[in-house]
Amino acid sequence: MKVEEIRKLTDEELNTKITEAKKELFELRLKQSTGSLDKPHQIKALRKQVARMKTILKERTLNNGGAK
Repeated sequence: MKVEEIRKLTDEELNTKITEAKKELFELRLKQSTGSLDKPHQIKALRKQVARMKTILKERTLNNGGAK
């Protein structure tokens, strides 16, 4: 997902996307530990995607005066 696509989402949608991405990240880490992960670069990309989404959520709370 690109930043423009992330910014179009609502806060609730972002929170659900973050939870889904964290679950997927957990599954990728399990696969990596068992040695069955085919594309290890997916972990890094997913971590960056979660960070982007969290950053946008934080920006929104700061722009709203800290109120959710």
